[in-house]
Amino acid sequence: MDKIIKGIMKYRKCHREEMVKQFQKVKDCPEPKAAFFTCMDSRMIPTRFTETNVGDMFVVRNAGNIIPHSQHFEDELAMCEPAALELVCLMNEIKHIIVCGHSDCKAMNMLYSLREEELASKVNRRISPLKAWLCAHASNSLTRFQQLEISDFRDPILFQDKYFTTITKYSFLWIFKKTIGKA
Repeated sequence: MDKIIKGIMKYRKCHREEMVKQFQKVKDCPEPKAAFFTCMDSRMIPTRFTETNVGDMFVVRNAGNIIPHSQHFEDELAMCEPAALELVCLMNEIKHIIVCGHSDCKAMNMLYSLREEELASKVNRRISPLKAWLCAHASNSLTRFQQLEISDFRDPILFQDKYFTTITKYSFLWIFKKTIGKA
């Protein structure tokens, strides 16, 4: 905690004034160009490795950089990821959505382990909020990954949303190699 408190104090003393100027500059007319969904892992610092500043992009973080399917939500159970997509795409007309994973992601490693029925059981989900989150919101991704495994990673994953008519093909082979160490 000392390091964090000292960092806050240093920021206030050395960097705050410049940041306030940046905030004032974009206060009335921010022009973000993208939305960046990434993992909450402490090693992920999106504004640093994208070299972006205040107002350049929206950033959404969660365990495993997951964007749950909208079918999982009812009015009172809405989560921030689909709300962020609505804010970004519909209200701000942002056309660039970046989903950025990383190597050795604990959430993705756990998701991969949930292929085993016992680990994904209701009993285990009740004792682990992360397992429950992954089972509820990433099971489709796990199923698609298993389909890729069966095809020996030759077929791309197809993503389609009912609001967007185009189908975009992505090959995530390199992400899966880095995440679970499969060739």
